[in-house]
Amino acid sequence: MTCDAGFMIEDNGGYFIGWGTLSLINAGLAQAKGRSGLAWFLLSLLLGPIATFLIVVMGPLVPRREP
Repeated sequence: MTCDAGFMIEDNGGYFIGWGTLSLINAGLAQAKGRSGLAWFLLSLLLGPIATFLIVVMGPLVPRREP
């Protein structure tokens, strides 16, 4: 019975590694668009590919002009 449980944990390891890698990529994309990399990394841990779509669709931040 323990062998089956160990196999399940090992089998899901690739899923978690891929999700974490996607979160790192999203953080880099967010920083390239002038957004907070840490905030998007954490958001990507929750939303995954949906966060990637949001980052790609949203335009870069435009700096504010001071009057």
